[in-house]
Amino acid sequence: MGYAAARGGLKAIEAAERLVARERILGESSWLESRQMIEKLRLAVDRVMGEGGLWDEDLAASALRQAEGDSIEAAHLLRSYRSTLPRLAYTTPIDVDDMDVLRRIVPAFRNPPGPQLLGRTTDYTGRLLQTADEDTLRTAAEKMAAFLDEQVTPEVEVGHVVSGAEPTDDERRPRRLLELLRDLDAVVDRRRTDDPEPFDITRHPARPPATRSARLATMARAETGALVNVWYRNILGPDGYLHEITLGEVRHGRLPVKVVHPITGDEISVTEVRVTEVEAIEDLDGIEEDRGRFDVGYGLCFGHNEKKAIAMANLDIACERDKGRSFLEQSILLTTDGLDASGFLEHLKLPHYVTFRSMMERKAAVRRHKETT
Repeated sequence: MGYAAARGGLKAIEAAERLVARERILGESSWLESRQMIEKLRLAVDRVMGEGGLWDEDLAASALRQAEGDSIEAAHLLRSYRSTLPRLAYTTPIDVDDMDVLRRIVPAFRNPPGPQLLGRTTDYTGRLLQTADEDTLRTAAEKMAAFLDEQVTPEVEVGHVVSGAEPTDDERRPRRLLELLRDLDAVVDRRRTDDPEPFDITRHPARPPATRSARLATMARAETGALVNVWYRNILGPDGYLHEITLGEVRHGRLPVKVVHPITGDEISVTEVRVTEVEAIEDLDGIEEDRGRFDVGYGLCFGHNEKKAIAMANLDIACERDKGRSFLEQSILLTTDGLDASGFLEHLKLPHYVTFRSMMERKAAVRRHKETT
């Protein structure tokens, strides 16, 4: 009977897999191509690459398609695949000032060093659901593009926001607001003279107390929603924290990835990755803090994901100010990984017959004991 039940269970599992494949692969609609997802679902693909810890747009799109749009499951598939790949080389440290900036805004300063580049964003448009069909939307987009081509000239600027013209090389690599603050001696300088080895969270779990590199790496790979939640609780929760939040820089651009050539020993660029980078300015007002200066938190993650990078930068400086007094660092390191959290949640759907039977027997024993005393 046990064998028959096992066979029946196996058939049910196989049937469940066929149901998934039937709708995902054999459905009535056309096959969802990876290139379509990369172009039309750009932010979703970027998020999967960030949380999966692997930069490959095609693989991320395939994972998202296989997961039927579940970004955490897609990140799980991508991270599992990455774990099978050999490490062929180690990249050299990248100077983020080498970023080819596609978007750069400085909310803290009206006239920052270098231009403000709005880039690709919906920050200034209404959040209205578009219900028109594809042809209507395509026609409207073509008309808008033609109108802008006629109206916007290279000389046109809105305030200090460059629009229309292709930014120059200098505008693609603008000077940072942080450098200006350092020139004014208005920011705490936490740069280190040594060069410690970054913590590798892919080989060792990060546990408090952790190095800054461990915290940043954990947040860069964290589930976006979980990280935003921890950030939001930190500034508005019942733990007494209320931080003045000001963003110094929000950047999105392309960074070169460089390795040392195994034969020539020269440093060569092998590819580019898109990243989002944020520097958050914190108003120091603690008793033991330097109230005459600001401090700056840092965030950088794969793809175009400003929500994560902003939360990351603010949590970076929050951990520095907290200095282990609360459970903030523990929450960041142990509760923000989407795979860890969803894995524990998903396993609850698996059979727990023996566990629940044991619980039932304990309850029955307690009741019997009460009846006899």
